[in-house]
Amino acid sequence: MKTKSTWILGLNAWHADASAALLENGEVVAAAEEERFRRVKHWAGFPARAIAWCLEEAGIDATDLDWVAVNRDPKAAWLAKGAYALRKRPNLSFVRDRLRNRERVRSVLDELAESTAVTRSALRARLAHVEHHRAHLASSFHPSPFDRAALVSVDGFGDFASSAWGIGEANRIELRGRTRFPHSLGLFYLAVTQHLGFPNYGDEYKVMGLAAYGKPTFVGELEQVLQLSPGGRFRLGLEYFRHHDQGVAMGWDSGTPHMGEVFSPRLEELLGPARRPDEPLEQRHHDLAASVQARYEAALFHLLRHVHAQTGSSSLCLSGGCAMNGLANGRIVDETPFENLYVPSAPGDAGGAIGAALEVACGRLGSARPSGSHNAYWGPRFGPEQVRAELAGHEAELVAQGYRLRHVPDPRELCRWTAQRIASGAVVGWFQGKMEWGPRALGNRSILADPRRGDMRRLLNEKIKLRELFRPFAPSILRERVGDWFEREGDVPFMLEIWRIRAERRGTIPAVTHVDGTGRLQTVSEQENPLYHGLLEAFEAETGVPMLLNTSFNENEPVVCQPGEALSCFLRTKMDALVLGEWLLERPAA
Repeated sequence: MKTKSTWILGLNAWHADASAALLENGEVVAAAEEERFRRVKHWAGFPARAIAWCLEEAGIDATDLDWVAVNRDPKAAWLAKGAYALRKRPNLSFVRDRLRNRERVRSVLDELAESTAVTRSALRARLAHVEHHRAHLASSFHPSPFDRAALVSVDGFGDFASSAWGIGEANRIELRGRTRFPHSLGLFYLAVTQHLGFPNYGDEYKVMGLAAYGKPTFVGELEQVLQLSPGGRFRLGLEYFRHHDQGVAMGWDSGTPHMGEVFSPRLEELLGPARRPDEPLEQRHHDLAASVQARYEAALFHLLRHVHAQTGSSSLCLSGGCAMNGLANGRIVDETPFENLYVPSAPGDAGGAIGAALEVACGRLGSARPSGSHNAYWGPRFGPEQVRAELAGHEAELVAQGYRLRHVPDPRELCRWTAQRIASGAVVGWFQGKMEWGPRALGNRSILADPRRGDMRRLLNEKIKLRELFRPFAPSILRERVGDWFEREGDVPFMLEIWRIRAERRGTIPAVTHVDGTGRLQTVSEQENPLYHGLLEAFEAETGVPMLLNTSFNENEPVVCQPGEALSCFLRTKMDALVLGEWLLERPAA
């Protein structure tokens, strides 16, 4: 007799990067971010469409769910919250916003019933609130390859804390410490990001790219803004911020998230006038970017050294929004006693959906840690018939315009053809298999180009990306060739570390070598992605270079999810070719 499955739905809801993940008997079945379905970057709200897809993928409906796990706990740190409110008396509108958001988190089951068109009474799932940082820690430890590891989560704020750390062993997580509101490494980085004229949610990655062009000449000033203290602790110079007393306007309603200005006028007195988004970047802006990166790293490594001393583990699992800082991640092994690092494919708030679900499975139900969750491919996939149906609706018009369409069902021939076109200078859209979980395109929803071309960055920006020229492009490399091209050896499967490229190799791959000689690499193994690995092998056979320039398949929008979105992006940009599953589509010759 077949044993009944236990289904756990994990959610990041009413926050930026809303997402859903589904577990069956403790194993990940499906995971996706709402933005991929809504086509709005960092979409905030209730992830109704991601939930619908997860349930459809598993062949179940909402009434089959046993648990719904949310990566927020309205009851967390209530004593600390109360004491702070009595002591500081924060802005009343800020308090009202927080209370309204808390009530939304509590109404998750009502929202689930409404969005899935079932009655509330038909839902038998139990609701589990998982404290924000515990969910982050679970999202990194449970899928990691380590039996025992130190765990650290660092972000802006969640459940009145900005960081947490502890130890993971077997299927259990033990918290050892937290940093409470109002002190936050994430908010420190955000404040300087806004000061530099990058106001949009998630713009911190632009500062990381800009940092390579400057020198850390503002570190002395930033030591007043972010102060280090014993025990791995850090404190903000609160006179430079608004959030602790005035509050900051935040929008988590259905749509694009936004945050108001978090820095106070005192920061401009210290660092100079804030740059407007339409003003040119000057050397002082480059230097400030380098300085905030240096100060952030000093504080992070200060914390990590303390956590290592406290846990005695040589392995580290890092999560939270700040774990997106690939520059810092790439230096952890060199700058701290940790010897091994694991950062999950979705370390930020979206990943809290998987983390909350895994914490219920492992921490509450005692399930073994998942055996098959070591990759990032948990999103929608589309079979040959679905792709062909999408193309059929456009084929006559495309052919009439001179586009060439071919069906190539042999994977080896597909890879050979694509490698040859890229080697000849073509920019190729590559749409295959399951969509990636997390912010990075990892070879299934990617735009690919030749890393040997010195002009490729400019060409990509002219043809497709339309982004700032100071931002680097990333290399995907065969896992077995990493040590030949980079100064270190190891696995970086999710493109979340930046490593130094060997000096003698940099001239060969200028398109993926940043101005400081680094690259944000993705290592590709045959086991995790055999088709993409085969393409890299084919390109190496063609050129002698075992890597490709890999950037996300999008044009100032969320990464494409469905075949129609890939086709639309291809047609409205200047990509040269599109590989859509087994079909090749070439643009007419100029």
